Amino acid sequence: MLDPLQQLTERSIAPIRRQLQRSVRDMVVGHAAAPLDLGTPRDDRGLFGPDSVTWKVHADASMLIGGIRALLLQTLHPLAMAGIAAHSAYRTDPTGRLHRTAGYVGTTTYGSTRDAKQAVKTVKRVHNNVVGTAPDGRPYAANDPHLLAWVHHTLVESFLCSFQRFGATMLTRDEADRYVDEQAILAKLFGSTPPARSEAELVSWMAAIRPELSAGTQARPAARFLLFPPLPLQVLPLYGVLASAAVGLLPSWARRQLHLPRLPFTETLAVRPAARALTRTLGWAMSAPPADGVPDPR
Repeated sequence: MLDPLQQLTERSIAPIRRQLQRSVRDMVVGHAAAPLDLGTPRDDRGLFGPDSVTWKVHADASMLIGGIRALLLQTLHPLAMAGIAAHSAYRTDPTGRLHRTAGYVGTTTYGSTRDAKQAVKTVKRVHNNVVGTAPDGRPYAANDPHLLAWVHHTLVESFLCSFQRFGATMLTRDEADRYVDEQAILAKLFGSTPPARSEAELVSWMAAIRPELSAGTQARPAARFLLFPPLPLQVLPLYGVLASAAVGLLPSWARRQLHLPRLPFTETLAVRPAARALTRTLGWAMSAPPADGVPDPR
């Protein structure tokens, strides 16, 4: 129980905390986003449930860093990048794409089984129209099981890697394996090729696909856009820290492909401490009682 001084302090900082919470929510899921219908019906634990490692990882602010890393990594598959370049609104509506992605992750993580499966069906329906020919002459289709597996594994690896470096805690080896195994549920719903079921399998899968990856003519401009998007001025410093941390999590071969510099002293002495401080602050803000009636899934 808080003593009177602590209660007074909490009341004093509550408005600041709620404003930060609202600002982060607006940046990620949009100002007018409707509250998620989490766990409906009441006895439906969704695809994962509150005791899952997925809930633990996805509730952490390090997810923001992992998301940027995944998008950077995805540019390195020429067929996936061709689909993004031709069909995505990432240049004309970057925040809208972020909002939709955040909504999808939130629904599949914390929503009811029905809503999670519906979110997957919606994405697959949109993917039906994402077909064409890459600059190298090869055909692509977003619902190709192999490309679906590529996107799935980049997300899982990035979220896991980011949590292990910037999360509030670290996962044990068993928890990391459980996270990869839990996420395989989504890959199966999408109809991807067989996904990794453990951290070791994830590492092996990412190594096996390396020969397919290269920074084509579309990848580097997309990466630059991801690092320097046209965001509101008040958000740019926050995003800059997150993006720098995401670059620091990329493997060295991916950095070389995308022409991203490696600055080990800057990363160790400046970027990592700043990113850790920022994720702690965001986590503190988002653990406040929900603003605007939006439920907190944790």
